[in-house]
Amino acid sequence: MVEASSVDPAALLAVAVEEARKGLAEGGVPIGAALFDRSGTLLGSGHNRRVQDDDPSMHAETSAFRAAGRRPGYADTIMVTTLSPCWYCSGLVRQFGIGEVIVGENTTFHGGQDWLAENGTRVSTLQDPECIGLMTEFIEARPELWFEDIGGEPA
Repeated sequence: MVEASSVDPAALLAVAVEEARKGLAEGGVPIGAALFDRSGTLLGSGHNRRVQDDDPSMHAETSAFRAAGRRPGYADTIMVTTLSPCWYCSGLVRQFGIGEVIVGENTTFHGGQDWLAENGTRVSTLQDPECIGLMTEFIEARPELWFEDIGGEPA
């Protein structure tokens, strides 16, 4: 298990929330993410850009990871995301050995975070009211886009 960082998770989450707001303002899915080092230095941030870029692989975590640029290793990094990472983004975390994931909320979607934790990634969930509100309102307003984003079908 990876040792916890001493950085304030809410302060890190604020960067991802701002990215989620940008995505929503652009007509996309309001999910934001940011990659930090263990001291809290921002390496890269981004938001879900599937709609804006017409690219099904441009999830928030992918956008933040790409913005951070290449590093020799990622065990000392923290991925902060407004929503529990889907299986695709959970795979990115495992593939590159990102040491910690901070999740804004998992009430609207519970992705692969348990799998990450079972495989040695430190995972914490904040159940942030703003993150929950952003996703709840978006899912109600745009269910077809939400189900397209998570690769599912409307109930």
